[in-house]
Amino acid sequence: MKTSNAQSGNYTYATVPTQFVEANGIKIAYRSYGKEGDIPVIYFNHLTANLDNCDPRIMDAIAAHRQIISFDYRGVGSSTGKQGTSIPDMAKDAIAFIHALGYKQVDVVAFSMGGFITQELLLVEPQLVRKVILAGTGPRGGQGVSDVVGLTYKDIFKGLFTFRDPKFYLFFTQNKIGKDAARDFLKRLKERTENRDKKVKISVLKSQLKAIAAWGHDQPADLSVFKLPVFIANGDNDRMVPTPNSYDMAKRFPNAQIKIYDNSCHGGIFQYHEEFVKSALTFLNK
Repeated sequence: MKTSNAQSGNYTYATVPTQFVEANGIKIAYRSYGKEGDIPVIYFNHLTANLDNCDPRIMDAIAAHRQIISFDYRGVGSSTGKQGTSIPDMAKDAIAFIHALGYKQVDVVAFSMGGFITQELLLVEPQLVRKVILAGTGPRGGQGVSDVVGLTYKDIFKGLFTFRDPKFYLFFTQNKIGKDAARDFLKRLKERTENRDKKVKISVLKSQLKAIAAWGHDQPADLSVFKLPVFIANGDNDRMVPTPNSYDMAKRFPNAQIKIYDNSCHGGIFQYHEEFVKSALTFLNK
């Protein structure tokens, strides 16, 4: 039976408390708020992301209509345990987390590595997900997925030399529009000033990149077996998970729709957050 996990009160993502639940032998940190219903929206985050790396504009806009839940992967932020060494292992943790909260079915919004994890979850327990949004992501064995490792390290070093968050380079185009969107996005991530999550360790980055590299070299999965509605979103110039992967997934999922945002990169949904949220809510609530 489902237990109530949403925080009552007029919370925003900047103020909602962090909670914990035991699942798969670890203590998972999560934040849950919004309009409660039978089917919550679970947000699967990106490489090296803790709870503070969710875009408040997207989270709050969804929370106005649906209960939304974000969580830290094993060994990340405030979650305990040793960082998962493979994408399928992370999917098993996610399944255990959803069951620990008492849900039999959820909707998913997954960004980047979160999309890899979600696809592995579908292979194990497809009936757990009713609808899925896959943003800035690609399929197992997809074009350039294994190249994320080198690109990430390159832009991390670039960030160190320029005193910028690597997401400035990894998520956004380097023209004026992209740079302005990057500054706005990174500013939004700092809106939560109290009870912030624990910083992510370098060891987590290494483990997750290793897992992504292995997954990117693995054999493609048969996505045609999944009949659930899928909404795919990306920027038209994604360098991290190249945009052709989005078109590839849209062809391989039998019930998919796709939206590609102009003049944007990996973080297209953050650059166009207002447009994305309208499409996402229409898709999720239809």
